[in-house]
Amino acid sequence: MTFSDDKDDKGWYAGANLPHFERAGLIQAITFRLADALPEIVLKRWAEGLAPLSENEFRTERELRIAAWLDAGHGACHLKNPAFAKIVEDALLHFDGERYRLLAWRVMPNHVHVLVKIFPAHPFFEIVQSWKKFTALKINEALGATGAFWMRDNHDRYIRNVRHLLWAIRYIEENPVKAKFCAKPQDWRWSSARRNFDRQALVEEIINGPMKSGSASGGDDLRSSTGDP
Repeated sequence: MTFSDDKDDKGWYAGANLPHFERAGLIQAITFRLADALPEIVLKRWAEGLAPLSENEFRTERELRIAAWLDAGHGACHLKNPAFAKIVEDALLHFDGERYRLLAWRVMPNHVHVLVKIFPAHPFFEIVQSWKKFTALKINEALGATGAFWMRDNHDRYIRNVRHLLWAIRYIEENPVKAKFCAKPQDWRWSSARRNFDRQALVEEIINGPMKSGSASGGDDLRSSTGDP
């Protein structure tokens, strides 16, 4: 099954700070951010101020504040470095079509958005941890640094229906425009928006039947795509 609305499903488990949901075949939207992008003290201050709200209001307002904070460019923003952004994008693309299917992605200065369908036998949690572990090792090595590069926990949300899917693609690819980093989604270098794969065919494939092997990269020529944001 591609979509789900079952909040009682046994796929729920607890993360460091957030609940997560995993089941074979689901599409997941995930955000992971640099360790210094959003200090814990800021999250605690928000939680105290938002405590009177209902659970849904709290979650919505918290997510809006997190998105605005990240887009404001707090922290070292190591992923502004094109070499580091390329390490991250290459890691996302490496097993595309083999262990998962990338539907949309965006490497921002201090965080990463990914929309992905995980294939059976490849747990979602392990895929994300492999991205983070590999990229942290490579970038810390280049920086001459040690310690945490990514924040431990991730924000992920399973896609519930076609409308949610299309919204997630649009949100991810338009993120740099909203943050005023570029004028058009395709102007951002480290993004699915500048790739020439057939998005409409991909969405129809998700809706109408099992996903076939292949990748969103559109071939090796697109993996080495260049151009400044």
